[in-house]
Amino acid sequence: MIYPALLFDIDGTFSETEETHREAFNETFKAFGLPWSWDRPMYKKLLEVTGGKERIRHFIDGWKPEGGERAIPDIPAMHADKTKRYTALVDAGAAKPRPGVLRLIREAKEAGMPVAIATTTSFPNVESLIVATMGPDGMKMFDAVAAGDVVQKKKPAPDIYLLALEQLGIGPENAIAFEDSLNGLRSAGAAGIRSIMTPSVYTDDQDFAGAFAVMSDLGEPGRAYTHISGWGADEAMVTAEAVRRWAAG
Repeated sequence: MIYPALLFDIDGTFSETEETHREAFNETFKAFGLPWSWDRPMYKKLLEVTGGKERIRHFIDGWKPEGGERAIPDIPAMHADKTKRYTALVDAGAAKPRPGVLRLIREAKEAGMPVAIATTTSFPNVESLIVATMGPDGMKMFDAVAAGDVVQKKKPAPDIYLLALEQLGIGPENAIAFEDSLNGLRSAGAAGIRSIMTPSVYTDDQDFAGAFAVMSDLGEPGRAYTHISGWGADEAMVTAEAVRRWAAG
């Protein structure tokens, strides 16, 4: 087995999915008879809390919206409904992979490098996105999938990354995380894993000090990424060979 293993976050990292999530949340609120609508500025603040059910509860507790107390017992059902709406939107093509993601995953697999998912979004959301973007056998590309409510604490706690490492049977020194948010950077860092950051539209104003590398995206042939900080200043794409070289350096 050739290291490092590549561990991918999903929302914002694999794909700019947050707008799709926001649309699904708003559709769910309407279906449950709630006069709530999360606009982009509000949703950006709410993304500081990881996990859909946790985000709804944080909104109720922090914003005190009309119908909030009545909605608290319905949070699990609301989240389940939102997941169905999100997966339907993804199945219809609402989310696309970010530049370089599919290329890098395929390169890594061809090189014999393990590839895994480490995300606090639910497994159905993950599966829907992977199948929609990588085909019906897309999930087979991943050597481990750590997703959803399978850990006690969500990001920025390290639990989901520790689970992924356990599933792969490796130590943190043999892994590189791909993230887009400060919560993700902190989660991976708390697990002892170095991170390559590709800020998303909802996280491009966050401070990623201490990251292994920060760039606009992973790059594609003929479309270089914009280097922001850390490793990769003289590269055009994040390739499997480059990650192995950077990690060894």
